Amino acid sequence: MKMHIREFARLTGVSVRTLHYYDEIGLLKPSFVDEQNGYRFYDERCLERMQEILFYRELDFPLKDIGEIMSSPDYDKQTVLKEQRRLLTLKKERLERLITALDGAMKGENLSMNIFDNSEFEAQREQYAKEAKEKWGSTKAYKESAEKTKDYSKEKWSNVSEGMDALMAEFAECRARGNAPESDEAQALVKKWQNYITENFYTCTKEILAGLGKMYIADERFKDNIDKHGKGTAEFMCQAIGAYCR
Repeated sequence: MKMHIREFARLTGVSVRTLHYYDEIGLLKPSFVDEQNGYRFYDERCLERMQEILFYRELDFPLKDIGEIMSSPDYDKQTVLKEQRRLLTLKKERLERLITALDGAMKGENLSMNIFDNSEFEAQREQYAKEAKEKWGSTKAYKESAEKTKDYSKEKWSNVSEGMDALMAEFAECRARGNAPESDEAQALVKKWQNYITENFYTCTKEILAGLGKMYIADERFKDNIDKHGKGTAEFMCQAIGAYCR
């Protein structure tokens, strides 16, 4: 599935201007940008990420916090969705109490002002926000990346993205030539990949690199993006990185 930005905006209920802004700040990048006319296109992975973003927005999370949490290499989607569901359930229960009270008020019944108390939900939301940022958004790597990339222009981001794509293509070619993940050629590419991340984002230690390698096959968005250079490339990168980090 490939949707033009206007189709994606209609489907998600988010304005085109907002989608442009999300792209600009790196919160939600389109899956493809037509080089000839600059049109943005979105796919199923973009839709999944937008759903997660909108859940956070329903819980009144600032965009900066959402970006920090979702950009972490350790981001655990299933854990996040479960916690979001718990908080939204609290929000729903409060709204149901308010609706019941409103029905009573329409009948002339006296209301307790306690029904407007939203302290439980706010306390739970603030606690979750704090824990999520501590777990996923306050890593040294994220802070370093945020500082290093804060002044990146659109052209710079495009160049960095193209450089990463070129390296992924090199991994695909290395695999196609029959090299094993443990081969000297593959290991040299892993070192090149590690250096590229360090140069453009944050200091990529072997510990961080090992986590990234696992994520390349565990997260479908990353896997699909890497495998567009050749099916099996993500698995090859994962194995090569694993060998490098051992």
